Amino acid sequence: MEATYPFSALVARMKYITRWSLMRTARPESLSEHTADAALLAHLLCLIATRILGESGEAIHPERVAVAALYHDAPEILTGDLPTPVKYQTEAMRTACKALEAAGAETMARLLPEELQAEMAGWLGGTQLTEAEKALLKAADRLSALIKCLEEGAAGSHEFAAAREAQEAALHGMHCPAAEYFMAHMLPCYTQNLDELTHGRLG
Repeated sequence: MEATYPFSALVARMKYITRWSLMRTARPESLSEHTADAALLAHLLCLIATRILGESGEAIHPERVAVAALYHDAPEILTGDLPTPVKYQTEAMRTACKALEAAGAETMARLLPEELQAEMAGWLGGTQLTEAEKALLKAADRLSALIKCLEEGAAGSHEFAAAREAQEAALHGMHCPAAEYFMAHMLPCYTQNLDELTHGRLG
């Protein structure tokens, strides 16, 4: 019997994992949906950083960061989505959760042909990125969460009000110019309806 490798089939199960498990949501969000959103945001933040803000220093490659974003939460397929209040409750809990995620990434990489394991372990663990790229990916991850909070508020849910404040504070605390640019110039559009988003801008 030929060898089989279940990595891709396992990654495809991200669509079955629901985020915000401790919150009452107006619309559920899957891990797969969040991953796609984070990748789009990460790519855009990299472009803002390099093309608009002219950031230099460590190399920033938008495509590389977008790929890393696609895999950044993949270990949660094995661990489940760890709620933020639990994950960051204490330093010991945070360390334990990070160890659990690292173990999950190693386990998943071993589900690939041996020739791919080392490279994929880098994507799953984020070690393929520079420190500047890691910061932009983290900002994109938080922006995705903030956007979810805005969408829930627009749907009439007050459940995410505190989470919105926490995400905004965390983003400002990152001192990420690209994220600040996004929040000033792009984030307000997420409260607009389709007509407001497109009126006079298309065609």
